[in-house]
Amino acid sequence: MVTLHKHLLKSVVFILLTGCASSPTGQHSETVANGQPQITPIKPDAPISVQSYPNSNSTNLGVQHYYGERVTGTYGQSLAVQGFIQQMVQKHGFSEAYLNGLFSTAHRLDAVIKLESPEPSTGPQKPHLGSWARYRSKFLTEAHINNGVQFWRNNAAAVTRASNTYGVDPEYIIAIIGVETYFGKNFGKTSIFDALTTLSFDTYRRSKFFMSELENFLLMTREEGFDPRQPVGSWAGAMGYGQFMPSSFRRLAVDFDNNGRRDIWDPEDAIGSVAHYFSRSGWQLHSPVTYPARPANDENVIELSSYQGSEYWRVHPNFKVIKKYNNSNKYAMAVHQLAQAIKQRFKGG
Repeated sequence: MVTLHKHLLKSVVFILLTGCASSPTGQHSETVANGQPQITPIKPDAPISVQSYPNSNSTNLGVQHYYGERVTGTYGQSLAVQGFIQQMVQKHGFSEAYLNGLFSTAHRLDAVIKLESPEPSTGPQKPHLGSWARYRSKFLTEAHINNGVQFWRNNAAAVTRASNTYGVDPEYIIAIIGVETYFGKNFGKTSIFDALTTLSFDTYRRSKFFMSELENFLLMTREEGFDPRQPVGSWAGAMGYGQFMPSSFRRLAVDFDNNGRRDIWDPEDAIGSVAHYFSRSGWQLHSPVTYPARPANDENVIELSSYQGSEYWRVHPNFKVIKKYNNSNKYAMAVHQLAQAIKQRFKGG
């Protein structure tokens, strides 16, 4: 009887904690549909170690598992979810009961649907005067530069080793992390599983892309041995210091501190992973990124709008490597200019 009471108590605690983890708060408000998830924890046939990650809004309870004879809750009637589960079973050997139980916990996030479904365009969009200047002002701040210098100093050994290992200029490793997550101060607080499930089955514009990311996410959690309900990040499913999507994690994340797991919520693994990403994308060490130029009908000269008029910049292959992280000239220029500002202050201080 005592053993039975302990088992029931653990089950109740697990359900309550998972319910909290499923409704994160933060920069994007989220609506939980159809009440609480239905979960029945059981002992897996082959125990796995479950890792806890920063900002996961959950507690490491040891071995955790999901089980269900069918999908219940928000997606209980979704033929698309049922088809996806069958694909994961047939293609990757997942347990159908495990996925039924896991998807029974999924929440449809209305805020994510809204963010992925912008208002339709009313016509051709012209560049707005000062659009680059406004974008730049979000990242080229004293706070970003000072925090970047401090992050570099705090992780100097890892930054130097990553730069030497992968042939990437260190200031650009730092700047990417600064632009993506403000040096780890803003990972995002949205459940990755809920976000990718919502984007896969409740939106249309990029549903195939997000379904592929959901597939990679479930493979990632199996490979790394942690609970799919734990990781949190951006509304679009990006994670960790460098905001890797699951497919990028599986291809490019590295165990840079050699502790047996890839943890991009840890600065050392994140630094190595960002450097590896740049290296695999074709970064050329100590090579130019961009320089001011005159207006020219040349694909390697870009135009950016400041309040004083247009700026023209000649871009080099390394600039295009940054754009592989985010295909935006403004983004790549912000990373470049923040990198240079941080380097100047780091070397001077």
